[in-house]
Amino acid sequence: MERMSEEQEKPKTSRFQWFIYAFLIPILFGITVALLVFTITGNNIFETAKEFSRKVPFIASVFDDTNSRSQEVMEEQLIGLQAEVKDREARISQLESELDSKELEIERAGLEKQRLEEEISELTAIKEENKRAFKDIVKTYENISAKKAAPILTEMKDEEAVKILSNVNSDTLAAIMEKMNPEDAARYTALLTAAKEKGGVSDN
Repeated sequence: MERMSEEQEKPKTSRFQWFIYAFLIPILFGITVALLVFTITGNNIFETAKEFSRKVPFIASVFDDTNSRSQEVMEEQLIGLQAEVKDREARISQLESELDSKELEIERAGLEKQRLEEEISELTAIKEENKRAFKDIVKTYENISAKKAAPILTEMKDEEAVKILSNVNSDTLAAIMEKMNPEDAARYTALLTAAKEKGGVSDN
């Protein structure tokens, strides 16, 4: 039995060896020689295979499908990149618009601040001028006679008269009060007392 199995295995082994020596090794040798020849002659074996495959309908269709798919992928990527670029350009435009708006707002605020400062300066100057003019008025009432000053003051509004009377010196005030009739003198005395208690009459 053992001899029969050995005899049956020998033909199988010899057939496999025959396949290797007669078919596989020559093919591998031929491929090696072909690659060597193509390399020496400067031909690109892959480009040649590609040209050959184009002549064979089935292989050419496989290459065409691969190329078309890769081209579709590249076009999709290109469209995606273009959309991203447009989005970023739109965002940049929006930020530039916001920046211009902020700069305009800052410029307007600066102009408004400058206008207010100028207005404050003008009002301050007017106030100082009015203060000097009021001091001149007070000095005038201190220099004229009490007999002339008393009737002028009684013709004024009480607020204006009290303001002047509260700023003249005490001697002038006493002299003017003496030249007023008792009713006016009593009224101005009460008004002056109330104004001093509030502390809001003096222009100094």
